[in-house]
Amino acid sequence: MLNDKLKDYNIILASASPRRHAFLKSMNIDFEVRLHPVEEVYPGNLKGTEITDYLAILKAQAFKNQLKEKDILITSDTIVWLDGKAVEKPKDKDDAFIMISSLSNKTHEVMTSICFTQTTQQKVVNTTTKVTFKVLSDDEIWYYVNTYKPLDKAGAYGIQEWIGAIGITNIEGSYNNVVGLPTHLLYETLNTIAKG
Repeated sequence: MLNDKLKDYNIILASASPRRHAFLKSMNIDFEVRLHPVEEVYPGNLKGTEITDYLAILKAQAFKNQLKEKDILITSDTIVWLDGKAVEKPKDKDDAFIMISSLSNKTHEVMTSICFTQTTQQKVVNTTTKVTFKVLSDDEIWYYVNTYKPLDKAGAYGIQEWIGAIGITNIEGSYNNVVGLPTHLLYETLNTIAKG
């Protein structure tokens, strides 16, 4: 399947996320991880997927002079979008509590962009998933914040964790996108690139 088509390519995933690593492994894609920390700052006039597109491309720029002919660099960015604003990763547990409280009894959007960079071309794709939470009690939110690790997650929650199991009433779009990577888009785009 896809791994056969990619055998002449070197897939580089520029992400420290264990969730993204697990997704590529589950798709039987051979890859290496390379990290180049980037300050994730974007122009204030950008909205929604414009932000994730911009940041996915920004993360790729750090590798610009390091790519070889058969390399495919994958960079990605995810944001939670609520009431016309991006909800970033929380600074601390109090911030995580405030963020999750803001998602309670509302529908928000999870947006992810994936950037595929080669020496000759660059392609960016994105998708949006709508997620609805029930009314979450303060006790439920504090239990999650104190028991799990919300600080490395956009919007301060992981859908695959306890809060997702007890709190999410509806989802429209890719579940994997909310976990951290829209795997269907990754698969489709790599297939297209491999066909040349």
